[in-house]
Amino acid sequence: MTAHVLAGALADDGRRRIFATIVLGATTATEVAERTGLPARVVLTGVRRLSDAGLVTGADGTLAADEASLRATARDSGPADDAEPGVDPVLRTFLRAGVLVSLPAQRARRRVLLAHIAEQSFEPGSRYPERAVDDALKPWCAAGGSDHATLRRYLIDEQLLTREHGIYQRL
Repeated sequence: MTAHVLAGALADDGRRRIFATIVLGATTATEVAERTGLPARVVLTGVRRLSDAGLVTGADGTLAADEASLRATARDSGPADDAEPGVDPVLRTFLRAGVLVSLPAQRARRRVLLAHIAEQSFEPGSRYPERAVDDALKPWCAAGGSDHATLRRYLIDEQLLTREHGIYQRL
């Protein structure tokens, strides 16, 4: 299980309630439904999703939080500061494994991040059609931190790329 999978599994209010109820001692889907007030169908779907994510076990018919899996996830998810010493703190904060996790609200930070993306994605002086720019920016957006059209617009706004007649160029 990764931190991303963990967050996704617990992103839904119903699944959080189901998980909390199991952690607090409910051992069957019927008990979970009674304690949460959720319909049995919702509980069964939630338990299945939590099991698929590795948060809940129920091999012998008894539901329980998979504490070993949670500990392993916590152990394997090192703090951001351990990643690539010497890298700009803005990049460490907003990039994970070369993928954008979110865009900074502060313009100065956003510019640092955008300059890095432009430098990594486009050669100075080369000309790119819009489709090539989109294809170069889509991998940065794989984690859902932004979309390629927003990145393209910010790169133009910050004058890191120019656009003329649908052709883009890095200065």
